[in-house]
Amino acid sequence: MIYRVRHLTRYVYGSPVDLAAHIVHVTPRALPGQAVHWTRLEVTPSPVRRVNGVDYFGNLIAWLYHEAPHDSFDVLAESEVEVAFAPPPSEDATLSWEDVAALARAGGAPAWQAAEFLFDSPMCAANAAAGDYAALSFTPGRSVLAALLDLNMRIYTDFRFRAGVTTLSTPIEQVLARREGVCQDFTHLMISALRWIGVPARYMSGYIRTRPPPGQARRLGSDQSHAWVGAWLGPAYGWIGLDPTNGIVMRDEHVVLGWGRDYADISPVHGLILGGGNDRLKVGVDLVPAEEWEDLPAEPVDETP
Repeated sequence: MIYRVRHLTRYVYGSPVDLAAHIVHVTPRALPGQAVHWTRLEVTPSPVRRVNGVDYFGNLIAWLYHEAPHDSFDVLAESEVEVAFAPPPSEDATLSWEDVAALARAGGAPAWQAAEFLFDSPMCAANAAAGDYAALSFTPGRSVLAALLDLNMRIYTDFRFRAGVTTLSTPIEQVLARREGVCQDFTHLMISALRWIGVPARYMSGYIRTRPPPGQARRLGSDQSHAWVGAWLGPAYGWIGLDPTNGIVMRDEHVVLGWGRDYADISPVHGLILGGGNDRLKVGVDLVPAEEWEDLPAEPVDETP
């Protein structure tokens, strides 16, 4: 599947910002199963300096520096991406979850890229309550993929997607108690549970294709960034993407921006400003099959309240 992606982030400040430095993660990365045909990044106002590079995890980033007063800040990223992720192996082909956990703990050549995702991170520490919840899926001797798929579906079934009831600082225990939240909550919950169990897990950031209700027009700019879990199956099969918000495996519905230990490592825009205050943030995202792109307006439409 070939997609066009358009991601508009707009800050409007209550008073001018005199100086600003930002890091943006809005460029999809090339990886097995995902080819980036082209990508571009437009910033308004134009930064006095822009440096493109990669972060510690290999994600594409841009450093943006502003040294003149400005009362708004727009980041518009557009890309064409082709995705064809391989299907997961059969459940019986993967190791038991205990063997995967043991390999990860041992580190060394078989697990050097996975072992670091066992450790706590600022927003996503291993959590006993989450581990207890996951333990129902991780029964003794069960294959790691079978356990992961079961946990992924349980979160999808047991929790309700509801925006506005949590923030990025909402504790895992509160998400468990409320049984509701958004994709970041469910992703952090599952990562915390897997780190407690001993299976390496990382935070995946990107987009998922959404479809309008039957008979209704698509609302332009109404999508959002999406998050899901990358879990390690062992050295033979590597990583698999699991989407607990939707109860599915990453296949042809997802576009990957990058990954990190938690949301803080891969947030789309973050940085420091001098000045400002009472700022308003609006985000508009479109992920559309390339053949449907001509039906969209030339300029992004921001329909966020």
